[in-house]
Amino acid sequence: MNFNNEFSFMYNQSVEELEEGLQREIKLARNIQTTLLNGKKPVIDGGEVCGTSIPARLIGGDYYDFYPLLNGKIRIVIGDVMGKGIPAAMLMILTRGAFRSASQATDGPGKTLTAMNNALIGDLRALKSFVTVLCADWDPKERTLTYANAGHHLPIVCRNGEILELPKAKGIMLGALPNQTYEEQMIQLDINDFVLLYTDGIIEAENASGEQFQRERLIRAIEPLSDLPAEKIEEKIIKTIQNFTEGVPQKDDITLVILKILEKEMNLRGYNAPMIYS
Repeated sequence: MNFNNEFSFMYNQSVEELEEGLQREIKLARNIQTTLLNGKKPVIDGGEVCGTSIPARLIGGDYYDFYPLLNGKIRIVIGDVMGKGIPAAMLMILTRGAFRSASQATDGPGKTLTAMNNALIGDLRALKSFVTVLCADWDPKERTLTYANAGHHLPIVCRNGEILELPKAKGIMLGALPNQTYEEQMIQLDINDFVLLYTDGIIEAENASGEQFQRERLIRAIEPLSDLPAEKIEEKIIKTIQNFTEGVPQKDDITLVILKILEKEMNLRGYNAPMIYS
């Protein structure tokens, strides 16, 4: 083996080792993200919650979380970081930390978003990024959902096959401007209602013709699902999207959360959350 061949062999071997190492680290990052997104969900009486996130790449920038409060409420969040892949995933981890820290110190979704924006704005502006977030508190005793919005899609509420019109909650995306306040709105829910929180990867999913799934098709898909449990609703929605796209690769992360209202009051357990009075 002459010098040139030996150098080429060593160079190719080094590149292969670097690529293998990078793939291992990406897989590790995916495992960490999957574990954080699919951790323990609240075990609840009188209601069900579930969620799923399907990244467009190995790792994604969508985020959802449940944070039970010892005053009996449960705080739900869903978010979408600008971009995809590793950069978005890193910002998603920051968003998760900001949400959990804010939930320990705030008594409502609007104040939670304000605290999150204050915590994240320096990093987001430095990176020229932003996050859209919908944060909601479900009160099982009063059967009310109080929500605040930072530039995200409003939830969809389905009652006996009909879609309820929700009042808009004003608020701009996290990272856009400092010292923001976020308006709260509230809706009364009934037994057997279900609430869908989602990211735009669902309504922007495309088929082979370039046609988008769109909100209207999503509404038609969920209208017949009122009598199903939360996990079955989730499965049906994902299956409908997959049937529509027919194997066309995702362009954006797909994330959804389902809250289904049942007869008994929720009994939140299995979480170590702070006492918050409101």
